Amino acid sequence: MAAFTIAAGTGNWFSALALGVTLLKCLLIPTYHSTDFEVHRNWLAITHSLPISQWYYEATSEWTLDYPPFFAWFEYILSHVAKYFDQEMLNVRNLNYSSSRTLLFQRFSVIFMDVLFVYAVHECCKCIDGKKVGKELTEKPKFILSVLLLWNFGLLIVDHIHFQYNGFLFGLMLLSIARLFQKRHMEGAFFFAVLLHFKHIYLYVAPAYGVYLLRSYCFTANKPDGSIRWNSFSFVRVISLGLVVFLVSALSLGPFLALNQLPQVFSRLFPFKRGLCHAYWAPNFWALYNALDKVLSVIGLKLKFLDPNNIPKASMTSGLVQQFQHTVLPSVTPLTTLICTLIAILPSIFCLWFKPQGPRGFLRCLTLCALSSFMFGWHVHEKAILLAILPMSLLSVQKAGDASIFLILTTTGHYSLFPLLFTAPELPIKILLMLLFTIYSISSLKTLFRKEKPLFNWMETFYLLGLGPLEVCCEFVFPFTSWKETSSLRAEDHTCLHSPSF
Repeated sequence: MAAFTIAAGTGNWFSALALGVTLLKCLLIPTYHSTDFEVHRNWLAITHSLPISQWYYEATSEWTLDYPPFFAWFEYILSHVAKYFDQEMLNVRNLNYSSSRTLLFQRFSVIFMDVLFVYAVHECCKCIDGKKVGKELTEKPKFILSVLLLWNFGLLIVDHIHFQYNGFLFGLMLLSIARLFQKRHMEGAFFFAVLLHFKHIYLYVAPAYGVYLLRSYCFTANKPDGSIRWNSFSFVRVISLGLVVFLVSALSLGPFLALNQLPQVFSRLFPFKRGLCHAYWAPNFWALYNALDKVLSVIGLKLKFLDPNNIPKASMTSGLVQQFQHTVLPSVTPLTTLICTLIAILPSIFCLWFKPQGPRGFLRCLTLCALSSFMFGWHVHEKAILLAILPMSLLSVQKAGDASIFLILTTTGHYSLFPLLFTAPELPIKILLMLLFTIYSISSLKTLFRKEKPLFNWMETFYLLGLGPLEVCCEFVFPFTSWKETSSLRAEDHTCLHSPSF
């Protein structure tokens, strides 16, 4: 606290927060890392040692390159730094290669790339108005937002323990959001277009961008009642936006179009054969659907309504990434999940078009698009909840209602990430970090909105407090049950065969 007091006096509190979380990331370097660590090492090897024509065909490892071209070029650039650490990590045939230098390089590369995320958070803080400015530094909305983003628990464990590069990707997204708040629409469109060619999961929120830019940028005026003034449509602005998207896409996909490899690239980006659910189910609608099908199949077998010989062999509870058929309920196809997702996002898109509320309305729509895709998308990873949590952070410091939704979403969403860290040494780390972040989030937002109604009602409070006993059961009771052996086998399957798509 003394450090923040000194920082506040010199106006460098943001730098202190950024430096503090960077030091924490460095302390997490020796912790457990998932198979995603090998995924990215393999991509370094592919892009460094093979010509571009082989990048999306190489299959020596099961961890084939399945991100868009900009990310492949990003790995290519990193590989030219990696060779000064350990040349052996860049050998395609060195499967599951690991060394202390490889570990340090990959960990520090994630930390270094977070510089973009830090800058984006700083830009987002400029977009927060100062209506609710407390006397103390820690009560200022900009300070609270900085902590909620820079010290986000989910991003810390996913990137700096589990291992991925989500920080700088979310930095691009937050930077595009900040530019839209600043009415620099072309820059916002550019950053989002670049982001899509780094990681295609952000397609989930593309409808919010498309509708908002068309409604608020291409139409230059509204009627007094807020409806569109149709004669204000600007063809020049539409063409400008289209040109930005086209040029970014041409730069990304052009080389593969010239090589006649676009179908191969897209087959890697959209591997529908991985199945409806990820090995660790995301807590969404399809998890409930699968659970119901499992219960019905058990009941059917007990009552002899089902023939055991007709039960599908590919099981949704096996821990494997694969296609499977439901036993009782109708099996779900990718088209079904797409239709469900589109239906879910339509209300928010409708409001964004017919009842525009400026950048904050766009941010709400973006969050709802992310949640809709999380609830109904195909092969959703639990980590995808961050796509809703981080943008929602910006809304949480503006209105008490948004703060309440944010706290429920972030607490349950972060808790759902716990299965990613299943090793014993990381148990106290994940519990302590989540407790610290959750306690800070609740206390700071309660202080910020202390003059308004309570952020939680009794039912919401009971629900959130129930996560504590649930964790005790999962970590300390379940291991002593007869189900432990079966779940351990599934965990081993998951460790070997889970997909790195998010």
